[in-house]
Amino acid sequence: MKTRVLGDTLEVSALGLGCMGMSWSYSARPERKDALALLGAAVDRGVTFFDTAQVYGPFTNEDLVGEGLAPYRGKVAIATKFGYELEAGKPGWIRLNSRPEHVKKMAEGSLQRLRVDAIDLYYQHRADPEVPVEDVAGAVKDLIQEGKVKHFGLSEVAARTIRRAHAVQPVAAVQSEYSLWYREPEKEVLPALQELGIGFVPFSPLGKGFLAGKIAATTTFESTDLRNSIPRFAPEARKANQALVELLGRVAARKKATPARIALAWLLARKPWIVPIPGTTKLHRLEENLGAVGLELTADDLREIENAAANITIQGARYPEHIERLSEH
Repeated sequence: MKTRVLGDTLEVSALGLGCMGMSWSYSARPERKDALALLGAAVDRGVTFFDTAQVYGPFTNEDLVGEGLAPYRGKVAIATKFGYELEAGKPGWIRLNSRPEHVKKMAEGSLQRLRVDAIDLYYQHRADPEVPVEDVAGAVKDLIQEGKVKHFGLSEVAARTIRRAHAVQPVAAVQSEYSLWYREPEKEVLPALQELGIGFVPFSPLGKGFLAGKIAATTTFESTDLRNSIPRFAPEARKANQALVELLGRVAARKKATPARIALAWLLARKPWIVPIPGTTKLHRLEENLGAVGLELTADDLREIENAAANITIQGARYPEHIERLSEH
């Protein structure tokens, strides 16, 4: 497995594994034993970077990841996220809370659930308008000095916020949605990261499964599936957005690959400090995704994708408005 470096020193596999769907948000959740087996299979195949969050569950995903990766302590990097007022057994995403004392308190729980002595990468999950990011960065700086956290990260934030935080405590990585069907980070965030030497971790690099080419306008999701609430997954939007999947399919046919591999290879080709974290609950999908690491897209391939994508207008917002507003700070 090839590796990449986030920030100055956090070396991880070129492709990570997003673990959210193993216990939260999507309808097809595996049995715990199968999820644990998949985590081990990922390590066996060279993956050393795993992503979870306190809000996934809440807490249950951290516990799952902690158990599954306990045999590999010191060989893998686990990223988790803070920033919400959470209570076990109750839905998350309700109230932001990045007050320094809360950040530190929540870190203690993550350490226990992840079964580690230090959190490899600790992201603020969403900016908290009530708490200056300098105070958040200061709290994580304290945790780093105490040996409880190794690296500081931010998720879904504006370039100006990244700069303010980085001035207090160097940011190793920023995590945001980024793929061929959501390219907003290219405007301001990626140039800022390039300038500051910060790594970028795209979540939903396959558009929550859409870019893999298996979701049609007629596809139905179970009532608990997150995608039911996303405008971009409305049937009419899915029908219009198939043009992007067809583009990936044309390139994939020529490269003897799959649309998912082309979508991930495109991301890997953007910058050497980009580490996508596609999520999956299935071994064959994991192996399909990992095949993107060795897939080289030529300059002609990339030009073809860029020119064709420029003529495709993506339909539907990526999130409901109340969630999207959290990414504007």
